[in-house]
Amino acid sequence: MQRPINLWSLCTKIRWNNLFSHREHRVHRENPLPFLKHRISLWSLCALWLTVLALSSCGREPLYQSQSYVFGTLVDISIYGEEVSRAADLAAVIQQDFQRLHHKLHAWNEDSDLSRLNRAFAAGERVTIDPELAQLIKQAQQLSAQSDGLFNPAIGQLIGHWGFQRDMFKPVSIDRDAIEKLVAANPQMSDIVLHESASGIEAESRNPAVKLDFGGYAKGYALDRAAAYLRAEGTHNALINIGGNVIALGKRGERNWRVGIQHPRKPGAIASLDLEDGWAIGTSGDYQRYFELDGQRYCHVLDPRSGFPAHHTQAVTVLLPPGELSGTLSDVASKPIFISNDGKRSDMAKKLGVENFMVIDDAGNIAASPAMLQRLKWKNDVEVRTLP
Repeated sequence: MQRPINLWSLCTKIRWNNLFSHREHRVHRENPLPFLKHRISLWSLCALWLTVLALSSCGREPLYQSQSYVFGTLVDISIYGEEVSRAADLAAVIQQDFQRLHHKLHAWNEDSDLSRLNRAFAAGERVTIDPELAQLIKQAQQLSAQSDGLFNPAIGQLIGHWGFQRDMFKPVSIDRDAIEKLVAANPQMSDIVLHESASGIEAESRNPAVKLDFGGYAKGYALDRAAAYLRAEGTHNALINIGGNVIALGKRGERNWRVGIQHPRKPGAIASLDLEDGWAIGTSGDYQRYFELDGQRYCHVLDPRSGFPAHHTQAVTVLLPPGELSGTLSDVASKPIFISNDGKRSDMAKKLGVENFMVIDDAGNIAASPAMLQRLKWKNDVEVRTLP
């Protein structure tokens, strides 16, 4: 089978690793084109051409591919073995749900449900929320507790202070006094109280400093919803990629879906692996959402204990087996491991139930858990340390 022409690359003059190679599906770019939302019409045209190209050539495998821009990143849906019209309908339903979640959980759009909830928290008010948002808060509270608070969606004020609640990233003035005050306010997921009654669910915060930002959580939740929907519709073979958080269903024909793990400092993948039915993978890295100031790189993964971005890690990749929250954990679990000190990463992974993970530290040294090492196929000869 011939390799599809990458029309997106031709349209934008930007090489994006030919995501739809017949050999593997490259992933793990959290926000590769932050300006893309200003070019939606061009992107829609190119995506349409890509879909037609993938389906129109005689003899091609029955693979339908749909692309869009949601959650501030690129979204790819690949469905194998379905009629074109049915695959298009399935992908459209998923994309609509992603758009719904994007608007509902947007951290800095004043009209979003999350922003309205945050305003109530700041004012010390109790407000009615829907069951879905309540369930998200409950799950986030549990995951935050498991991670000893290193996964903490309640630090939205801190995220905003660093300039990561915007579409374009640029250096900010680092106000250490302001950061210390935000850390001292100690917003935690446990500060949120849900009141359930026959009339509905109400939420309030015991700490007015709580400001929710589900940027490190929503993509994984969306993956689980999409996978559940496809299974309910009887679709058994698909790959869903939300900005590098990926979940697989079934196979691509006779072979497993293959994904590549992005090198944090070089173009292309450092390794690849086969993603089996129900497995999910995700990476947190310092190489997409960041800015540089006075020679220092400041990434979007913040340590709630210090209020500063974690500096000792370039990337963490986690691989999750099939489960109800596989997609969610592919988004959440990498961040506490990223923040943890080198000697405590394995302990943190165990607390989160993660057996397969890989770490690249700030010096470029690679380490992986024994289970992960058995699955990885390295692109070049690399030295890898085995984590305990």
